[in-house]
Amino acid sequence: MLLKSIVQREFKFLLFVFLTIFSLNGCKSDAQVNFYDKSLKNNKLNCLSFTPQNNTKLEQKLKSLYKFDPNCPNRLELSYKSNIVCNSSYNAPQKATSTFPNAYLKLEVKKGFNLEYSYYIDLTSKPTTSDIEDAFNRLKKDILK
Repeated sequence: MLLKSIVQREFKFLLFVFLTIFSLNGCKSDAQVNFYDKSLKNNKLNCLSFTPQNNTKLEQKLKSLYKFDPNCPNRLELSYKSNIVCNSSYNAPQKATSTFPNAYLKLEVKKGFNLEYSYYIDLTSKPTTSDIEDAFNRLKKDILK
């Protein structure tokens, strides 16, 4: 009986460790930056165009941070969503013990149909103007002159 109790306790501990390790592979809250056009690291862009879709506060904030050129071939696209759920079963321990992302923010720079650069971050609440400012400042640092 004592041996069975010890085995059960060890099994529960190992299961917890296993699930915790796999939870690190689920939804993440760190910003992910990708350079699809590797030349942008050395040859930064002179301009960006941006066309607001819904005239939201986030789009207005972007327009206040930079003078967009409607004739520029490099197009900034903004997308975001809130109240979403990451359905990965590996995230059970993280969901139970901490705040868990339920929103995202994404900035993409395209030239024609080609994706050149992207910034993506999972958020624990609805995207704010502060989140937009942080994202755009990173984008400026990475790819704008």
